[in-house]
Amino acid sequence: MKKILGICVTLLLAVSMLAFAGGGRQRAAADGGKVQISYSFWGTPDEARDVQKVADKFNGEQNKIQVTVVQIPHDTYEATLNTRATAGTLPDCGIMSEAATLQYATNGMLADVSGMYAAGESKPLDSLAFRGPDGKVVAYSVANEILLLYYNKDMFDKAGVPYPPAAADKAWTWDEFVATAKKLTLDANGRTPNDAGFDRNRIVQYGAMVETLTWQLEVWALSNGGGFYSKDGKQVIIDQNAAIDAIQKVADLHTKDLVAPLSPGLTDDGIQRSIIAGTVAMATGGQWNVGTCLATARDKEGLNYGVAVLPYMKELVTINTGGPNVVFSQSKNQKEAMEWLKWYAQEENSWFLIESGIWMPVLEKWYTDETYTRKWVGNPNFPPYDQYKSAVVDFAAKYARPTSWYFVNNTIDFNNLLQSVLGEVWTGNKTARDAITSNAAALRRAHSGQ
Repeated sequence: MKKILGICVTLLLAVSMLAFAGGGRQRAAADGGKVQISYSFWGTPDEARDVQKVADKFNGEQNKIQVTVVQIPHDTYEATLNTRATAGTLPDCGIMSEAATLQYATNGMLADVSGMYAAGESKPLDSLAFRGPDGKVVAYSVANEILLLYYNKDMFDKAGVPYPPAAADKAWTWDEFVATAKKLTLDANGRTPNDAGFDRNRIVQYGAMVETLTWQLEVWALSNGGGFYSKDGKQVIIDQNAAIDAIQKVADLHTKDLVAPLSPGLTDDGIQRSIIAGTVAMATGGQWNVGTCLATARDKEGLNYGVAVLPYMKELVTINTGGPNVVFSQSKNQKEAMEWLKWYAQEENSWFLIESGIWMPVLEKWYTDETYTRKWVGNPNFPPYDQYKSAVVDFAAKYARPTSWYFVNNTIDFNNLLQSVLGEVWTGNKTARDAITSNAAALRRAHSGQ
């Protein structure tokens, strides 16, 4: 089976590379044929089918440009692009990892797209713009995404505990979040951490899980009045008290409060391992989970879930992100690539992904004009309209800050090192203060690329 899988992956990569080799440098023949451009993409099979539908629509609506969508396995996507960059055979355009975008921009691999929108045209939110070292826009996120809180309504109902608030003005403090999680954490005998005789070795239901993927931890540092980086992105400040204390509070959920399972932050499947698995009452995660897994679990397995705003430590905040679409500077078809990406950014042209709940819109009108919001959210794929609008739409519009990779280079090296540094914090073998302060110099070097 492993050999068969390896052969399949090898063949897929070979096909992808052949498509790249012809995509980045070809123009249409002089007889008036379409300009051929390639768009590289990763994602689930469902996402890939939807993206192809979008490209087919674009190809059919005009007679100048033909877009070929090239899917690459997510796990090998960046490595494949790096190989093609070295060979000079990058596609014309494609989606990029948020964390890799500014590195490509710094190395001169991305085209300036700041002129893609004329004055007065509706364009993506400023918070979704990636800016290169010269301050020019090198990419816009193809979708908006935020972090929020999901919860299992049946578990709350059974315990007689009120649901987490969807309204920002009623958001729980961190202490209220922990106290509620204790009421929902049960051992094999039905005892909670508040009860005498609670058996921490036989927990059958946890009250909470906070995703510990490194980039998502930034939201708690911000909520506690700190951050990973200074506002200008030039200095690492994670070793200051605010960030250290925030990370320790997250670790305490498992090691001290006994309300969360061990979550080492290695895989991006927290909602599947918690809410969908039926082992956790509430968990943090990205909005995209509505479309990628929760709607299916609700419809096929009867999962009764809800959405809420995040709890807060000192300040209520979430972070926004979204994979950016870029035009590669190697392309000889930059004008056509920008035309395709500009068309693609219009919500009605990627409606499959928005309607399903995988993506959130990027234009401000979808957050401020109820007519647009109802068109977006008012369908069976989403939780009830009022709840979702408050916990997601309004939360994103009023409380979201850009994740650091919009303005900080080398977040990949920093995040990888931080993930390693925090490993023993999640298990309780080290405190956040000891782990971070003893590695502060190395984290700064990682940020600077040294």
